[in-house]
Amino acid sequence: MGASGRNVLKKKLPKIIDENNIDFVIANGENAADDGRGITQSIAEEFFSKGVDVITSGNHIWDKQETTDYIDKENRLLRPANLAEGSPGRGYETYISKNKKYKIGVINLMGNVFMRKTDDVFQVAKKIRKKLVLKKNVDFLVVDFHGEITSEKMAMGHFFDGLSTCVVGTHTHVPTADTRILEKGTAYQTDIGMCGDYNSVIGMNKENSIKRFLKDKNAIKHFPAEGEGTLSGLIIETDAETGLAKKTTRLIDGGSLAK
Repeated sequence: MGASGRNVLKKKLPKIIDENNIDFVIANGENAADDGRGITQSIAEEFFSKGVDVITSGNHIWDKQETTDYIDKENRLLRPANLAEGSPGRGYETYISKNKKYKIGVINLMGNVFMRKTDDVFQVAKKIRKKLVLKKNVDFLVVDFHGEITSEKMAMGHFFDGLSTCVVGTHTHVPTADTRILEKGTAYQTDIGMCGDYNSVIGMNKENSIKRFLKDKNAIKHFPAEGEGTLSGLIIETDAETGLAKKTTRLIDGGSLAK
């Protein structure tokens, strides 16, 4: 989320990768631009240089005009798979792990409830689920579900239970306390939160946000908070034989949320 989120990622991610022997990193980058809306090519390439293997996104994916061209050239940047047919880029793809041993599928989905209009997310997920099959054509399968409401995210988690390595929710910017492994072996968390300044209103300057809620005539357009950022995420230890999760650990490092 904005510069504070980028800074904490650049500062902490390489060390986290080394200390935990992480083979694959996915970051949702749709709020990474300076104004908290969208992502640019230069930001994406900086993330890749710090160890991010794939960048997922959501409803802000098209907020920077350059992204529509860049996403067609860069298969490591995904947009929601259930956007309208003919949208630039791709909503799922397969990649190779850092250690070159494993083929990893990544699916980017966006919810239908209280979000911008998209195709039916469960119908699209059902079709993709037939194409990316755990231990058949991918060793591991990760789902980023970018959605507003907890029930839709939980339903998607159970829909993929036993069929994906994990289902991780994004979009609401606040980490939920339901980190767990579902009964058939899929790691799950309703929302992993944001990388950004939590002394804010979901990453935006708190004073200005309050003014906007009060309909204060002095309020201006939302802009990101610029204090110390927290890195929020999830570390998943997997079973190479089944492709399912063995252990999942919530990651909250730095900034006001970690104190």
